[in-house]
This record gives sequence, C-alpha cells and structure tokens, in this order.
Amino acid sequence: MGQGIALVCAKNGFDTHVFEIDAARAARAHEALRAKIERMCEREKLPPSAARAMGERIVVAAHLEEACAGAEFVIEAIPESLEQKAELLARAKNAAPAEAVLASNTSGLSITELGRRAGEPHRVLGLHFFNPPTAMELIEVVVGAETLAPNVERAVVFARSLGKTPIVVRDSPGFATSRLGVTLGVEAMRMVEEGVASVADIDRAMELGYRHPMGPLKLTDLVGLDVRLAILEHLTQQIGERFRPPALLRKLVTMGRLGKKAGIGFYRWTESGPVPEAWE
Repeated sequence: MGQGIALVCAKNGFDTHVFEIDAARAARAHEALRAKIERMCEREKLPPSAARAMGERIVVAAHLEEACAGAEFVIEAIPESLEQKAELLARAKNAAPAEAVLASNTSGLSITELGRRAGEPHRVLGLHFFNPPTAMELIEVVVGAETLAPNVERAVVFARSLGKTPIVVRDSPGFATSRLGVTLGVEAMRMVEEGVASVADIDRAMELGYRHPMGPLKLTDLVGLDVRLAILEHLTQQIGERFRPPALLRKLVTMGRLGKKAGIGFYRWTESGPVPEAWE
C-alpha cells in the first residue's frame, strides 16, 4: 500500500519521500518502485518522460527525519497495529514541520485514539486508500474527535489533487467502507462454510448480479486474509458478535494462506490469474 500511495503522489506532481526502516529495505523498495513505474507507464501508455519524472520525484530514505523534512502530508501505511502506528505518528510529529498533517492509512483503527497517543490529535486524520491505490478512485477521509476542520479541508483538497474522489466520515469502528466491505465478506465466507455455493460462484454472483468489479472473496485475497481477520477482531471488540470472524478465515490464516501476497488464500494466484479450485 505504501508504495502504491507513493506512486499516486509522484504521478500527480508531488515530491514524495518513502521511509523504510533500514537501508536494505530501502534499497529493495527503490527497485520495486522503479519496476512498478515502468509497468504503470506501459499499461497507461505514458511516454518515457513521464516515467523519468515520476522516478525523479520519489526518494526512498532509511531515516524518518530525512523522509519527513519539509513534508506537508505524512501518510503511514504500516500493518494494522494501534501501538505501532501511534508510535510512528509520534515520531513523525517531531520529524515533520509543525503544520504538516499526519495521516493514517488504517482501514479500521480509531483515528481519535491514534491522535491522542501520537500527542497532537488536531493534526491526525485518516486517509484510507484502496488497493491498488494507483487504480482505485476512492479515498476515505476519517475525522477524529479532535481533528481540526482546516486539516480535514486540506486532506480533501489533497485527495482531489491525486485524481481521487474523497468521502468524509466520522471516526467510528470500521469507518464506512471497512464496515460495509467486511460485512459482505463475512457472509460470503459463512456461505462457503455452509456449502451454499463455491468460492467462484459466490464471487460471480456479486460481480454479475450486482456489478461489483470484484467478488468479496477475491477482494479478501487482495486485501489480505490476515488484514481482514484483524479488522474483524477489532470490530467484534468494539461493536459486537455480528463481526465475529468465521472459523474458515481463522483456519486459512493459521495455514499461512493469506491471499495474493502469499500466493494462495481463497484462490491460488498464478501468472494467468486467480484459480479458486486449488484449495476447495
């Protein structure tokens, strides 16, 4: 997600600094971004000059202070851990200029709590991008209880400058999109558990019958089964039993079948595309 967000920012004219936790990871990120820029330009038929310009706008740093110097927006996109995200935002608060907006790409953690733990809740808000950020139009702007209105306005303008369509939601468990998305995904998983229909047919039902671009189980693979599990556990704690994770989801995560990033989840991911029959 972090690399995808960086590509979107660079493509739309922003100088973009990417922070990785050490030099080795920074070097790998640099190579990965270079390859993704080339593929992105090939798909979109952009001229070579566009690829060069995007590459020149991206700097990969192994030090947070270097990455945050002069930043207008700091967007963290690390795993869904309240403690880790809050710690990183607190460090970014000190490394970035005082007027910088501190944004989390969380899909469900409390923006209000992140802001309080970071130490400056008026600067913290959610900028929830969707996977892949280079293709998905929506950005969910999540407003914490103490987020200042001018920072929300800046975030909306920033989202539009990236060619995205922002929606503004109040900080609540699961926000709007995650809460709706996981509800559909959970029911789809329970239908698989009960033998109602196959993975492929459940996804086809939503793609063809409801015009969803991707079925809920394929989308779960793309998001990551471990990410969906973490969201559901959080929502169960905050809202109640209707979000309790299905046993099938826990089983697949335990088996390491985390979705596309692991090569297998509800589908087996191959060079020619996802194959649902591999595990059913």
